[in-house]
Amino acid sequence: MNHLLFVIFLFLQSRGKSFRCCDTNFKNRVVRVESRKSTTIEDGNESWREQALRLGATLKETMKEHASIIHLRNVALFHRLTGSKEVAEKVELEAIRDSYSLGLKAPPKSATSTAEWRRLKAHAFHIQRMHLRNVMNDSTRCQALTAEFEGTYLDYSHMQVTRRTMDLLFALARRQKLPEKIQAMFKGDKINVTEERAVLHTALRSSPNDPPIFVDGENVIEQVHSVLEKVRKFSEAVRNGEQKGATGKLIRNIVAVGIGGSYLGPEFVHEAFCTAQQYAGEGMNEFYRLRFLSNVDPVDVRRTLYDLDPEDTLIIVISKTFTTAETMLNARTARQWLWDSMGKDPSVVACHMVACASTSAAGLVADFGIVSENVFIFWDWVGGRYSVCSSVGALPLSLKYGFNTFEKFLSGARAIDKHYKHAPLERNLPVLMGLLGVWNMSFLGYKTRTILPYSEALLKLPAHIQQLAMESNGKRVTTTGEELDYEIGPVDFGEPGTNGQHSFFQLLHMGQVCPAEFIGFIESQHHLHVEGEKIASHDELMANFFAQPDALAIGKTADELLAEGCPEELVPHRTFTGNRPSLSLLMPKVNPYYLGQILALYEHRTATEGFIWNINSFDQWGVELGKKLATDVRNRMQNFREGKESLSTTSGLNPSTQHLMKRYLEHSDTLVRVKGIVNHRSKPSKPVSPILRAAVAAAIAENSKRGKVNGSTNHLEEKYKSK
Repeated sequence: MNHLLFVIFLFLQSRGKSFRCCDTNFKNRVVRVESRKSTTIEDGNESWREQALRLGATLKETMKEHASIIHLRNVALFHRLTGSKEVAEKVELEAIRDSYSLGLKAPPKSATSTAEWRRLKAHAFHIQRMHLRNVMNDSTRCQALTAEFEGTYLDYSHMQVTRRTMDLLFALARRQKLPEKIQAMFKGDKINVTEERAVLHTALRSSPNDPPIFVDGENVIEQVHSVLEKVRKFSEAVRNGEQKGATGKLIRNIVAVGIGGSYLGPEFVHEAFCTAQQYAGEGMNEFYRLRFLSNVDPVDVRRTLYDLDPEDTLIIVISKTFTTAETMLNARTARQWLWDSMGKDPSVVACHMVACASTSAAGLVADFGIVSENVFIFWDWVGGRYSVCSSVGALPLSLKYGFNTFEKFLSGARAIDKHYKHAPLERNLPVLMGLLGVWNMSFLGYKTRTILPYSEALLKLPAHIQQLAMESNGKRVTTTGEELDYEIGPVDFGEPGTNGQHSFFQLLHMGQVCPAEFIGFIESQHHLHVEGEKIASHDELMANFFAQPDALAIGKTADELLAEGCPEELVPHRTFTGNRPSLSLLMPKVNPYYLGQILALYEHRTATEGFIWNINSFDQWGVELGKKLATDVRNRMQNFREGKESLSTTSGLNPSTQHLMKRYLEHSDTLVRVKGIVNHRSKPSKPVSPILRAAVAAAIAENSKRGKVNGSTNHLEEKYKSK
């Protein structure tokens, strides 16, 4: 029997067939036919007979599996003939996946070559002929297109999708190995292939009791919690009065110097924390002031420092490599500001400047004058835009609001991490949002997307999402370097509601189609119901939150306008075509826990899109060229300012840039700063209110009872009693 099978095997080879044998004990055995006259068998040191017997057994099993594929295709054909199109397509997809796994069909190089992608393309043609106003009254559909996790409710029934659409998207996700890619990220595999790095921002909010994750032989869970403990001790020392400035004053002002991910994420969280009732009262948190210095524009320096007292200010320099040009210039400016006030004694920098940087930057940090005990590490496996949960966000936020508050934020992010890792695709919030992003961009062709938080506390969220999404997924090649043959990476923008309604909603309703993401909250941070008003202010806000998605989806027809008595000549101008997609996130409240969930939700939404598109969402080579050219231009400008180069010798620049530079250099003022002295002086700090003074005194007295404050407590008490 085995001899007969081997003869059949040789006959199939002569017909040009090719099989990849799937015996797990012989993974390296490949049987191919190059021509009718040549057969190559690679299989260790087995004899010809042993090879024939083994190949015969494998071929027998392969033929059975091949028969099952033929059976699946026959079943699919039967369902098509009997009108069960959806069942037929599911069976056909199963047959195709089996063909790939058996090696009977080579896996496609591009996602667009897969059956799953082609089916979605065909399906999109039918969806574009469907109007949302015709399906929004279907309660079964509306209920099916929802998902919930810990009170966070996602409704995507206003998207241009059906349950069939979602089934096809889930099939694409499995074809693109989304579940496996998610697990690889959490395990610490080096999925950032261009930089050969792990991607472990999820480890930043891990529990101390979580299983270890090793990267290059180091347990990152231990490293993370070691740094968090250092942040806790330092922030408590500052808040308890143990850590003072060089002149003995207590630290009150915190200035975080960084750019990009080093400030956008922390600033978003800070703005949300500062208006929460339990953190924004007249107490210890109000005593501390947190500001961010990001732009190299001297106006930003002026606005950040002008009314601060250097003697009670702490500067946090945030730069992984300690070479970021803008950040380091601002850091040197801040250092000069401190020196101008207190002199150049090494204790000034030692007491007033700390750093968040990688271990590889230790030498540069030391050269700057920051002592090693004031360096808070973050790692190469943390991208800047994913670094909010590292020391980048932990240090400034813990100094302002206390480490316990930051821990609650980490807990919320951790909850979404676990949900993303374990929940099935059909109920996984970040996966659903990511798949909808892929659908809108790559299949419906919508190239923009707007984020609309109906909470003023989240006014900085759109800016953070801008960087997170566009720096991650603004790519042109796949992870293996092939140029993409499909559209990816929408332009993200946004504004808090209802401000956005009076800014760009005209375009959302009547201009190009731009999918919208509405974020609302059941409970406001501040309750306000003015006497005599029919509804509370938060109800007014949320009325718009509920109305806008319906207006976008359903629109208003010409017939409806005429029935309302609209003048006929105005009908074209007032017609709303509708059929504009959106999703809604309704969350319980804006507090540290749910803010952590929002952060992780959008991080994983971004990663999901990248995994489906087969791109590297964790590098950012696109920012390098501009920085390199800016360095060259900077050197030319310096040479001109110092008289080493004339304007006529600026070779290497195109005529346009050369003309602009010449105009700037000829008309700009000479250096506006006398070397060694920052050209502005701080104004005196404003007097502290009596209520705040009493709250601070009470907090210090309580800390004194616990034995947490040394003699510097008396200094604080005397300082504010004197006022």
